[in-house]
Amino acid sequence: MPAEGSLASILARHRRDRTRLIDILREVQAKNGHISPEAAAEIAAGLGLSTVEVEGAATFYHFFSARPAGTYAVYLNDNIVSVMKGRAAVASAFEKAAGCRFGETTPDGRIGLYRTSCIGMNDQEPAALINGVVFTKLTPAKVKLIVEGMNAGMNVRAMIAATGDGANAAKLVRAMVKNNIRKEGPVILASFRSGAAVKKAVKITPEGVIAEVKKANLLGRGGAGFPTGLKWEFCRREKGENHYVVCNADEGEPGTFKDRVILTERPHLLFEGMTVAGYAVGARKGLLYLRGEYAYLAPYLESLLAGLRKKNLLGKRIAGKAGFSFDIEIKLGAGAYVCGEESALLQSAQGERGEPRDRPPFPVQSGFLFQPTTVNNVETLCAAARIIEKGADWFKAMGTPRSAGTKVLSVSGDCKKPGVYEVPFGLTVRRLLEMAGGPDAQAVQIGGPSGACISRGQLERAIAFEDLATGGSIIVIGPGRDLFEVIRNFMEFFVEESCGWCVPCRAGNPLLLRKLEKIMSGKGTPADIIEIESWGRIIKAMSRCGLGQTSPNPILTTIQNFREMYESKVERGRDFLPEFDLAEAVKEASAVTGQVFAASDTEQSHE
Repeated sequence: MPAEGSLASILARHRRDRTRLIDILREVQAKNGHISPEAAAEIAAGLGLSTVEVEGAATFYHFFSARPAGTYAVYLNDNIVSVMKGRAAVASAFEKAAGCRFGETTPDGRIGLYRTSCIGMNDQEPAALINGVVFTKLTPAKVKLIVEGMNAGMNVRAMIAATGDGANAAKLVRAMVKNNIRKEGPVILASFRSGAAVKKAVKITPEGVIAEVKKANLLGRGGAGFPTGLKWEFCRREKGENHYVVCNADEGEPGTFKDRVILTERPHLLFEGMTVAGYAVGARKGLLYLRGEYAYLAPYLESLLAGLRKKNLLGKRIAGKAGFSFDIEIKLGAGAYVCGEESALLQSAQGERGEPRDRPPFPVQSGFLFQPTTVNNVETLCAAARIIEKGADWFKAMGTPRSAGTKVLSVSGDCKKPGVYEVPFGLTVRRLLEMAGGPDAQAVQIGGPSGACISRGQLERAIAFEDLATGGSIIVIGPGRDLFEVIRNFMEFFVEESCGWCVPCRAGNPLLLRKLEKIMSGKGTPADIIEIESWGRIIKAMSRCGLGQTSPNPILTTIQNFREMYESKVERGRDFLPEFDLAEAVKEASAVTGQVFAASDTEQSHE
């Protein structure tokens, strides 16, 4: 028998299943603080993979490290809302107290400091993950106490002084996270009786379930709005050895945290939606792909799944229906925004690098393990369960003719009441700002960085698929903010998160960022605005997946809606301005050689 906690025991516990590579790597990282070349080689041998395949996966995800990350690995969120709420002071406090800079570990290897993208806590920033434990609303004073605790060898969980509300206080969660549910709606956040949807579903045929979801006009809540019933129908019709239901719980879009709240407070509704989907498409297995930042919820969710099996709401002959067997497995990510794209998610769930696939074939044709698969997000599956419970007509009575039902929104930024709002489709942005306490916003980012930035003159626009479609992220940008800094933060995010597979995204986004910074510095020309628009359109048209197809949006939508801001930064009547000061650049050489360059010399050299 291999020693408990050894790499051999980790491999054995996961049945040497190569599709569980990410789970194995997570355990090795947690146990050893890094994934060494020796560990990668042993994992490869145990799974029948090449060392290159294991190292390729290990280097793809943010939360894996080839060198020791520190006994305490601190990942501080650097998205724009964290910046708005005081990240700089918190980061400085960590560096001062720990005695090392971000990207480094302390000389004794005790503390490692790292920056990371959005961790789903925008309503309580600045926030950080320390060994997977969430710390919210950080201040320099709190940081000092945390570092003192780490230097004293305290268990990270013991540093949590008070837990949040609802299930955040449950024994298996025990997180300081708060739900911040500001408005409950009738579909997703209303109370739910476990079994209500499944017991109704099994009384009708799978085709009948699909017909009801189609009648309800349930459009995918991820933002794209593909008809859910149609997706299920396509999946059911495909021939395959197995069919699968995959829930995309990898809400990595900066500013989005609604799924975190649903997973915490309405998990039974989600599991019911997955089970209904399984019945509809003929699947025997469902996968909940949970983003690595929400790993603290996994033990709690596993316990709920065990309870559902005992109640005969998962497993064999569910709700007494002969021939209907379905179960759910949780797959954890390890930090990669691109895994929110459904084909990249499937690759990751199979234990590979989360790189998007070519399409077609689509997941309904060739998804998980290349079998017919329906991939739906958390909110969509919850809504489907409600539709079966209460009926399509009930659902269609809310929202607009094209956008039926409600939408759960994550509101953060410069507002008094950040949190989760379930509202009917068709609500205006102005009304939402009034509810959230941010009526004086100079701009609102709809749908996160990949969405659209709108101006005050557009606040009467509606949140709906026919107007402003959104996966749920709403970032309020107050009147005192430098909008250029917001845009730069978004573009830095896309540069960091590109998987690097295709040239337009890999190379194009850094070019956009550099051109943006040139304009911001006052060295831009009108031609630069034209070029940056042209490059953005090329990247959107030529990129392989949704990341590259939306990454230029922070620039393109602000040029469209705030063009005067860009024009105020460029010098009219000039076709070229140098991006650096030549005289300053050669000052040291001038001092050595005794040759002095005048400003006129540097200008002459560009004529």
